Amino acid sequence: MSSSPTDTLVDVTMPQMGVSVAEGTVVGWRVEVGDRIEADATIAEISTDKIDTEVPAPASGVVAEILVPAESTVSVGTVLARIAVGGGDAPAAANGPAPDTRHRDDTPESGASRSGDETETAGARPQEVGAGPETAGTRPETAGVGGTSAVRTAPADGNGRATDHRRYSPVVQRIAAEHGIDLSQVEGTGRGGRVRKQDVLAFLDSTPGTEPPLHIESPYRPEPVAPTPAPAPASAPAVVGDGQLSRMRRQIGEHMKRSLDTTATCTTWIEVDMSRVEVARARLGVTALSFVARATIDALREHPALNAWLEGERYTRHSDVNLGIAVSLGDDGLIVPVVPRAHELSVEGLAARIRDVARRARARELTPDDVQGGTFTITNPGQYGSIMATPIINLPQVAILDFEAVIKRPVVITDADGNDSIAIRPMTILGLSWDHRALDGAVAAQFLASVKRLLESVA
Repeated sequence: MSSSPTDTLVDVTMPQMGVSVAEGTVVGWRVEVGDRIEADATIAEISTDKIDTEVPAPASGVVAEILVPAESTVSVGTVLARIAVGGGDAPAAANGPAPDTRHRDDTPESGASRSGDETETAGARPQEVGAGPETAGTRPETAGVGGTSAVRTAPADGNGRATDHRRYSPVVQRIAAEHGIDLSQVEGTGRGGRVRKQDVLAFLDSTPGTEPPLHIESPYRPEPVAPTPAPAPASAPAVVGDGQLSRMRRQIGEHMKRSLDTTATCTTWIEVDMSRVEVARARLGVTALSFVARATIDALREHPALNAWLEGERYTRHSDVNLGIAVSLGDDGLIVPVVPRAHELSVEGLAARIRDVARRARARELTPDDVQGGTFTITNPGQYGSIMATPIINLPQVAILDFEAVIKRPVVITDADGNDSIAIRPMTILGLSWDHRALDGAVAAQFLASVKRLLESVA
């Protein structure tokens, strides 16, 4: 590859997707060497254990080099491609030999290699209060490196004519497939009529019945009921499904295993009477999760030791509560979008923000900023009636709260005169997993007692 002496090469790098994310995978390229691209147009699509997202071009120019083939996993900060910016034009691939696209993958099976030191987030970090010890492609089909197609057109009709000239990116096709959308019915607002992710999401919002119900009470959704398989021969066990774990599933597994290997995890539980919450949430038209979130934030203000990160030997408390909410992506795994500065929101405001990030997470609409900087996480798997769990801490945070099902049970009630009686009350169990390296059991118990007091005194 050669370029004009007046050209400046601008690097396109693998972005930082969160404080605990060390690498990402190039899903596909939208351009080829020699293509012209405008600043902020999508040059590639990437995937991490946090999100799938698009990489924008940092400048307008000509694609001079593509250094990382599609489906390759590389570390944050790795140069993916270079754009020639200036008076000259970089030559197309046909004018000379293609750039060396060989890439060393240290861990072929997992597609990821992680070091013990977490990469610092490139975005804004939460405010710290103290620390302890130290659109490009205009062609109907654009092939990525290695022949991987990144942008496709609709199929042709029987006479070989294209039935839809608009271009669909992998993200758009995935969202359409998940929701059963006919993309030919979606009006594209991108360049040349291209259907963008925002167009599909707008179509979902405007079409009744296209979006599955949002279980905001819990981010988890039931698995679809599969038909009963026919009995297998006695000589062989029945096989319902076979295949490899998804990339996100593998990366989540690595992250969770690293958390268990790194933290000294303990779990403490407490029982909470949700009677007042049930009345208040019915009146406001919000969910119990928003009340638990508000109580958690207030309890973190009382016990700031839990609103913290532990990175190696560095322990940092944060003044802002950036609240992570675990959201299921079905077969693809789990993601934790963050509600920044959640302490500034009311119960109604929290309900709206949680609903928004959950919807955008399932629609693959999250941006890197949406999964960065969390200081404390809540997970809420109680939809199926589960009553107790031991969540895994979301590194580098030092604690995570598990909100289980609210179930009516008989409990002993003591009145103001000390008389006991049995009553039916909506009860839940909150579980706190915490890192014994940073906290002690007394602090964890005091935090849970504060959450219980706040929930049981809701007006």
